[in-house]
Amino acid sequence: MDIFSPANQDLALAAGLGTLIGLERELSGKDPGLRTFALIALGSCAFSLISRQPFIETGIGDPTRVAAQIVSGIGFLGAGAIFRGSRRVSGLTTAALMWVTAGIGMAVGFDCREIAVSTTVIALTITLFLRFVRLMIFMVRREKGEQTAFELD
Repeated sequence: MDIFSPANQDLALAAGLGTLIGLERELSGKDPGLRTFALIALGSCAFSLISRQPFIETGIGDPTRVAAQIVSGIGFLGAGAIFRGSRRVSGLTTAALMWVTAGIGMAVGFDCREIAVSTTVIALTITLFLRFVRLMIFMVRREKGEQTAFELD
């Protein structure tokens, strides 16, 4: 077994990018964190690599069938991360990031590394920048004495 094979490099890249997404959740004090997001990206990448291998070797098969199942499976996991309370819904950002992280792993597995890295950077930019925007909105509304539909975590 060659530990530096292209497949192993893909798996390591996917896990690393998933870890970055998980790091954002950890720093935000949210669950799930590092391990879960790394594993989502790793698993999505592994399934993608496995599904495309027969097609690469023989030209027979349809790797997109497995990709569609990854999307469905991650949707199931994401649904478990969403909770509805009496005044608010929580976990939507985490569920969305789970879905994006699966896409990152799939992108690596389907040989679209640039898309995977760009998606990671954009997702982190969105979560970090919009957290700041949300804080500003909260402060303006509180200053005006308005009720806010959300709480700061």
